[in-house]
Amino acid sequence: MSTFSGLNTAYTGLVAAKTGLDVVGQNIANAGTAGYTRQRVVTSGVTALSNAGLFTGGVRPGQGVSVDGIQRLGDAGLDARVRTTTALSGYSGTRATALATLEASLNEPGTNGLSTQLQKFWSAWSDVSNQAGESAPAGALLGQAATLVTQLSQGYRAVDGQWSALRTSVDGMVSDLNTAASEVADLNGRIRSTLAAGGSANELIDRRDLLTTSIANLSGGVVVPKQDGTVDVLIGGNAIVSGTDFNAVQAAGSRQLADATGDPVRLEWAKGPGTAIAMEGGAISGALSTLAPADASGTGGVLAEAAASYNTFAVTLAQKVNDVHRTGATPSGATGLDFFAIDASKPAALGISVVPTGVDQIAASTPGAGGKNGSVADAISQLGTGPGAVDKLWSSFVVRVGVASKTENQQSDLADLATTSAVNSQLANSSVDLDEENMNLLAFQHAYQGAARVMTAVDEALDVLINHTGLVGR
Repeated sequence: MSTFSGLNTAYTGLVAAKTGLDVVGQNIANAGTAGYTRQRVVTSGVTALSNAGLFTGGVRPGQGVSVDGIQRLGDAGLDARVRTTTALSGYSGTRATALATLEASLNEPGTNGLSTQLQKFWSAWSDVSNQAGESAPAGALLGQAATLVTQLSQGYRAVDGQWSALRTSVDGMVSDLNTAASEVADLNGRIRSTLAAGGSANELIDRRDLLTTSIANLSGGVVVPKQDGTVDVLIGGNAIVSGTDFNAVQAAGSRQLADATGDPVRLEWAKGPGTAIAMEGGAISGALSTLAPADASGTGGVLAEAAASYNTFAVTLAQKVNDVHRTGATPSGATGLDFFAIDASKPAALGISVVPTGVDQIAASTPGAGGKNGSVADAISQLGTGPGAVDKLWSSFVVRVGVASKTENQQSDLADLATTSAVNSQLANSSVDLDEENMNLLAFQHAYQGAARVMTAVDEALDVLINHTGLVGR
């Protein structure tokens, strides 16, 4: 066995220790980098050469250490769990936010809520019944009626504005989805090429995992790993990413709440428009379910159902007040008059208006009973109470929104807890522990020093053998 082989053995030890130091340095440098997965150098002992012969000199030691690669300490199962939980979190979070915003716009309970304005409206009718034909209570009634109508229309516009804002947000989320999917396809190509050349693609895989998690949060994407190091990403069972190919999606459908019934908002493939993609979670899916049109059973999109409830309330309020008001007579004896009018060309909540402009157009008394009789005004003031009270219709709507908001918020909290648990498990497995890295740093440092000492010792031995053999005793 050649004496020079000891130099090579020591050299491989230096290389392995230096590689270990480099990996530790990379880990420490990225301890705070989002999505970074810690790495470890993988080594194996090099076996002795098996060329036995007359002058082999007996048993030989190994030939040093081989650096086989740099291992990425990720866990595919934990990564998949994070994507699954974040998809549910994205869906529930979007719906919970929308319902919380809707609930806040109702201003219930409170002085600015519609229920308070209704109470003032009925109270104004009671004042008119006590002072029928008088200008002051009639003016107060007309002012309160105008306030009620205005607040009703403002509530509807708040829902309509929220729907439009969320529709715009969907376009932004779809753009983010396409950007992330396009980058995943690009990374697939780079990772495949790097692995095929025998290189380390760990940082590229980290970046790809961050993107696939983002895709899952947006659309519930499912990741399918491939043998060549690439991944396919599926949405609704079809690939938005297949190897290095990227299939764009687009948001289609109405851009206004009024048109949502005939042209619902949906996500579809850019290459195959017309068919909605059936997603399995994600923020986009949550937004689309919130933007869905109202249906006959009242289980449609929460915003469209809220708008429909505003319209139903406006129609009911107008009908009940008008039905009683038509039976009354004005101070001049006119009968059959409406108190509210609704413009059929607009949503009822926006088209409702107050017809009378003065005391002479308010039918507060029973026909023939005289202008001071306020029995009809008193009957109208009672519409806010009783089994079929107008107020109960509004209260039931407020309760439905409140219950739905609380339920969705609880589901969102549970989804967030599941996501947090999954992420913590992932981090416990893959994040950088500085204490552990410092220990590794010391170990590789000593290994490097030890290999250097071996190389020095072999060098000294070779120096004696080459330069001093035969000189002893001279």
